[in-house]
Amino acid sequence: MRDARLSDHGVARIVQARAAAAGLDPARYAGHSLRAGFVTAAARAGADVWKIQQVSRHQSMQVLSGYVRDARLFDDHAGEPFL
Repeated sequence: MRDARLSDHGVARIVQARAAAAGLDPARYAGHSLRAGFVTAAARAGADVWKIQQVSRHQSMQVLSGYVRDARLFDDHAGEPFL
């Protein structure tokens, strides 16, 4: 526990260290990966976008909707029977 909150750079360093420990390229991961992953997973699970925005703290619904759209990219995909 700390008296101050963890900085964005601190989060990035932790995420990159854990990615490297998992054998992944740490340069491909940062703190944003956690935020994007949360939004994507919540959208795929059917969470209400307004509730997602409350947690993610996106200022713009337009930016948030980009993640939601990506999360549902392959839902009801025409090629699904062939995958």
